[in-house]
Amino acid sequence: MVDCNDDFSNLDGAGRAVAALARQPRAPVYAALLLLILVSWAVLGVMAIELARVSAPDAAGPGAAVLGWLPQVDWPAGLAWFVQLCAQPVEAGAGRAGRFSALAAMWFLMSLAMMLPSAAPMMRTYCEIADTARAGAKAVVHPAVLLAGYLAVWLAAAVGFAGLTVIVSFSSPQAGLAPMRGVAGATALAIAGLYQFSGLKDACLTRCRDPFATLFARWSDQPTAIFRLGLAQGVWCLGCCWALMLVMFAVGIMNPFWMALLAVFALVEKQATGRKFQRVSGAILLVWSGALLVVSLKGGG
Repeated sequence: MVDCNDDFSNLDGAGRAVAALARQPRAPVYAALLLLILVSWAVLGVMAIELARVSAPDAAGPGAAVLGWLPQVDWPAGLAWFVQLCAQPVEAGAGRAGRFSALAAMWFLMSLAMMLPSAAPMMRTYCEIADTARAGAKAVVHPAVLLAGYLAVWLAAAVGFAGLTVIVSFSSPQAGLAPMRGVAGATALAIAGLYQFSGLKDACLTRCRDPFATLFARWSDQPTAIFRLGLAQGVWCLGCCWALMLVMFAVGIMNPFWMALLAVFALVEKQATGRKFQRVSGAILLVWSGALLVVSLKGGG
């Protein structure tokens, strides 16, 4: 918690600089947010390239074959091992706990890369309210506490998606991170499409589009309360986007192009007004699901 009445005159130059950052945390928080996004995308990009190099051409999903054209690079051995754990969660040599932990880490990185950009407006709104409170000489909880609560929800969601990946892998051990085919892929797309029309989606999206109302109404100078507020915002965000994450099962879980597309989609959807964008995207997903099902039935898949 930052108290604007603290006296920092007894600190040296470095101490005063750190104290100034603590009292005006907006720039460091934005920088940390950007760093998390960039690092997540960088690690996922390297993982996708490694997956394309060591797997079958279609293992990473549509469009990702272009990654195989990139010059071969000797990535760290640990990264290759990590990719192997994620790509073959049933047959890899490590124990089950190691495989599951790798999958959970991969999904958490995907959550950071895809969801943090759309969380930036929430963080900006909190910082604006905090600036107003600070101008009135009131104590303010550092926005990193809010972000920690938000990320805790997506960490829990990553564990859930890792569990779902394991279930899919046990049902089809050769699938790895490759796109789900036939009825399984069509089902994932259908769930995502139908959820776009649901009342729960509308309620969650409304909260995500207007974070000011929730942040202002539940404002507190207690870190535990702000952490719980971050949890609440994370739950609303998860309520908006969990079904869209299922699309990754249909296009390849480590497909970087679809990750980027869905990240942009989530950002635009949370900034748009009305329900037209939401309904059109739901219809597209349902048509895609039907087409995939028809093609798989004709091909006997």
